[in-house]
Amino acid sequence: MAKKKTTISTLENIRVLGDRTRVQVVKGSDDDNRDWLQGAPVCHLLAQRQIIHVGIMRAFSPFEIVRTDQSGTFMLACVDGEGSILVDGSWKKVVAGQACLLPPFVANALKCVGRKPWTFCWVRYLERKEINPIVSSISPVRGEYGGKPLMHAIEGLLSECESEGSVAFEHQWVELIHQYVLKFAQRHQSDDRLWKLWQQVERRLDYPWSLAELGELACVSGEHLRRLCQKALGRSPMQQLTFLRMRKASNLLLETEEKIETIAKMTGYKNAFHFSNVFMDWVGIRPSNFRG
Repeated sequence: MAKKKTTISTLENIRVLGDRTRVQVVKGSDDDNRDWLQGAPVCHLLAQRQIIHVGIMRAFSPFEIVRTDQSGTFMLACVDGEGSILVDGSWKKVVAGQACLLPPFVANALKCVGRKPWTFCWVRYLERKEINPIVSSISPVRGEYGGKPLMHAIEGLLSECESEGSVAFEHQWVELIHQYVLKFAQRHQSDDRLWKLWQQVERRLDYPWSLAELGELACVSGEHLRRLCQKALGRSPMQQLTFLRMRKASNLLLETEEKIETIAKMTGYKNAFHFSNVFMDWVGIRPSNFRG
C-alpha cells in the first residue's frame, strides 16, 4: 500500500522530542506552564519585545513538532545538520547557514531528516496589533543566514538567567537577540525594485496579476524577477503574491465582519471556493474556522 502523503490539511498537533534530543529554553513569563517549558528560566524582559520564548535545540530523529495554531512570528536559524520545516504549504529543507521565518497564523511544523543531529536556535514572538510586525512584505521566508551569533546571544541570556545575574545584562542580550532577528527579517535590500514592486502590489491585491505584469511593474523580465525573488525572499513572485493575499485575508477575517465571498474578491479570487482551498493550503485551516 502506498504511503499517504502528508499535507498541511492533514496536520495535527504533535510534539515528539525523542530520547536523545536536548533543548535549552528561556521563557518570557511565569504564567507559561506548558509541560516542555516547566522549569525553564524566566526573563521578563523578553515580553518587552513581544517574545514568548527563545531556545536552542540539538534534535535527533524521531524529533517532530507540529503546531497548527501558531499565533506569532517564528524565526529558526540552522547552525549544524539539516531538518525540514513547513513553508508556504510544503516541506522545505533547511541546512546549516540558513534561516526560516514564518509569519503568524500559519501552521508551524519541523522535523529531523536522516540520522545526523540537527542543531538550531529559535525566537518565538507573539506580536500585539499596536506593535510593528516582524514580517513585512519584503521579509524572506527562507534564506542564507549565519545563525551562530544568534545562538551565542541566546546562550548568553540563558547563562545570565540561570545565575540570577544582572538585569542590565539580560536587557543587552534580549536586545541583541531581537536585532539578530530583524537583521534577517527586515534586512536592507540592495535592489530597491523589489520593495517598490510589492508596495504597489499590496495596494492592488484584488487585481489578477500575472508574472509578466509583475515583471513589467518592476522593469525586469518575468524570469529575472523570479530569480530576484528567489534569492531575496526564498519564494517565487507568484508565491509572494499568494503570501501577501493570505496575510491580508487573515487580517480581514479577524478584524472585520466582511463575508468570506467579499474577502475572496478583495484578495484577488473570483470565488470563495477557490479562495478557501488556497487559504487551507497556506494557513492550514478553512477561512470560516479561522475566523471562529
